[in-house]
Amino acid sequence: MTLHLDAVAVAHMGAEPLFPPITMVVRQGEVATVMGPSGIGKSTLLDAIGGHLAHGFTLSGTVRLDSADISHLPAEARRVGLMFQDAALFPHLSVGDNLAFGLARSVRGHAARRAAVEEALDRAGLSGLHDRDPATLSGGQRSRAALMRTLLAEPRALLLDEPFSKLDATLRGEMRSFTFEHIRSRAIPALMVTHDPADAEAAGGQVMDLTSLETPPGSDCSVSVP
Repeated sequence: MTLHLDAVAVAHMGAEPLFPPITMVVRQGEVATVMGPSGIGKSTLLDAIGGHLAHGFTLSGTVRLDSADISHLPAEARRVGLMFQDAALFPHLSVGDNLAFGLARSVRGHAARRAAVEEALDRAGLSGLHDRDPATLSGGQRSRAALMRTLLAEPRALLLDEPFSKLDATLRGEMRSFTFEHIRSRAIPALMVTHDPADAEAAGGQVMDLTSLETPPGSDCSVSVP
C-alpha cells in the first residue's frame, strides 16, 4: 500500500491555503516526516488525510491509497489510523479491552479476539496486563498500548501527530524504535508531523519542512517530494 498526496492543500473559510499544495508519495513501510513549528498547519494536514477536518476547512487536491481516491470518503471508510501525542486510553476499560476496541471486524468470536489481543500485548511487552486499569500503566506502557490498539484496526496507512513530544528523553527513544519497527514490519505507509529533528532522523524517511514552503499570498506553488 502506498500513500499519495497529489497537490494537497487546506484552506479555512475560503482564505489562502495554510501551506502551498503538497505532492508526496509515501511507500509501504516508510515513515515520512513533515516538520514545522506549532500553528503552521501540520495537524490540519493530517486531519485532511484522515478525513477529520473541522467545520470551515476545505481540502483541495487528492489523497490516494494506491490507485483509490479516498479524498471524499468519510473517516471510517478510509482505514487510516491516527496516533496522537496523548496516548489516550479509555479509562473505563481495562488495558485488554482497550486493545479489543480497536480490533478489525474481520476478527470474529470471543476466543479469536482474545487471542489477537493477547498477542498484541505480548508484542508490546505488556504480557499479563490484560485486566489492568490503564491508569496504573507508565507513560511508555500507555504509548505502546495505544499504538497496538491502532494497529489492531489493520489501518492501510498511519498518521502520527507529534507522537513522542510528551515523553521524557529515555522513553522517547524507546517509543521511536518500537513505533517505527512495527510500521516497517506491517509494511504500511506512515506520515509523521513533528517539530523535533530527532524524530525525523530516527524515522529515516523523506522529510518536508513546511517553513520552507511559505509563499506570498496569491502565488501558485506546488511542492513535491519524490
